[in-house]
Amino acid sequence: MSEKSKYQAPDGQVSLFEDDTSFNEPEQTEEQSTETVSYSVTRKKKNKKRNDSFREDIETEAIHHHPANLTCECCQGEMVEFSSMLVREEAKFIPATMKRVQHFEHIYECKTCKKDSLQKAQIKRGKAPKGAIQRSIAGPTVLAKLIYDKFIQYLPLYRQVNEWERYGLQTNDKNLSNWVIRVAEDWLQPLYDLMKQLLTAKSVLHLDETYSQILKRSDGKPAQSTAYNSVSRSVQSEGSVIVLFKSALSLGRAILEDFIKGFKGTVICDGYSAYGQLPDVQFANCWAHVRRYWLKAESKNGQIGVQYCDRLFHIERKIKHLSPEERVQICQQESKPSIEEFFDWIDRSPFFSKNAIGKAANYTLSRKEELMLFLENCHVALDNNPAENAIRPNVIGRKNWLFSVSEAGAQANAICLSLAETAKANGIDFYQYIVKLMRELPNLPFHQQPEMLHQYLPWSENIQATCKK
Repeated sequence: MSEKSKYQAPDGQVSLFEDDTSFNEPEQTEEQSTETVSYSVTRKKKNKKRNDSFREDIETEAIHHHPANLTCECCQGEMVEFSSMLVREEAKFIPATMKRVQHFEHIYECKTCKKDSLQKAQIKRGKAPKGAIQRSIAGPTVLAKLIYDKFIQYLPLYRQVNEWERYGLQTNDKNLSNWVIRVAEDWLQPLYDLMKQLLTAKSVLHLDETYSQILKRSDGKPAQSTAYNSVSRSVQSEGSVIVLFKSALSLGRAILEDFIKGFKGTVICDGYSAYGQLPDVQFANCWAHVRRYWLKAESKNGQIGVQYCDRLFHIERKIKHLSPEERVQICQQESKPSIEEFFDWIDRSPFFSKNAIGKAANYTLSRKEELMLFLENCHVALDNNPAENAIRPNVIGRKNWLFSVSEAGAQANAICLSLAETAKANGIDFYQYIVKLMRELPNLPFHQQPEMLHQYLPWSENIQATCKK
């Protein structure tokens, strides 16, 4: 079964993630765009050819080739080596191997105490570490590869079955799905909840959403009905980056309010109307969305609108390495006059509301206050591209996974994606990270001592020291 329905964004908003190929990339800025200012000509940047190479830490195996016969054909004497030369290098792949690991607990007793009828015999027993999933043969490395392949490699579970069979593990996609859900609920959910608590304590968040499909819905709607995945991402200027996903059957105000419950600050988003009803939240809108509207107008006035947007992105790139305070100062000096000139130009131009240029003008003017917020707040970005980039793996995965069977599976996906994208944003090897979590969390009393979980967040010293890429 494949997804055929297209997401119709509320309030006529353009979805960045429709199946149409023009919506498969994040919003483009001037630096990223492959189009020239003149919309009639398209130029693509040429990628330089990169030679194949080995990483420096790759183990080297040397194979030496000697002549089969070392006897001189002239005098029949023994020949002596005087030189050697490297003639070629090749990559050698060693496939993964499967081992059957059996844990035995050995029991000891004291023979001396056992002979004494008045003395209770002393017995000691070795303790095997607890498995991540009780009564399951799935060990930490198997679970880590399963989750890594699905959420980093985007490999569907039914396609993983054949790979596991090749390695010697006989299973099926239903078992693999249950393993993902159990891992997410038992071990990753506590970390997810802690990350959400830390995320909502920030002052600025990126927020975006895309559609999904859940077959067995609790609201009685048919399987073809649209479900949603939302993503929230913290900003780099406020410390370690946190990326959080949430699966839901709808995208109403109550769902969004629950997703960022407790947050008080500024949300950078695309202007969807439900965002505007959230309490204690100020909204900043995305200039990349504005630029796209003017780019779609495909006219001389559309080009002018794009050029105004590009000025802002040019300034943004120039100041991105400065301190937040310095950025705000330069934005006030350079970006603000350009924005005021842009809005004044729109006000003086007789655009018709129903054509593409009119829609671009209306979209821009209706969000004037939200679009200018970055001029005052040093943590507010010019665009919402970080959220769109964060949600992109969900979009790629959706094309491979097609759908989630249950709501539990959809939420497990959201939890795993949250850990995967947060690990990626903090420079962590996600596979090694999951292996560590599966080995250690089942044997820690973190429910009684929740502060332990701080040591297992992707940016903690513990994880950075052991799972860094």
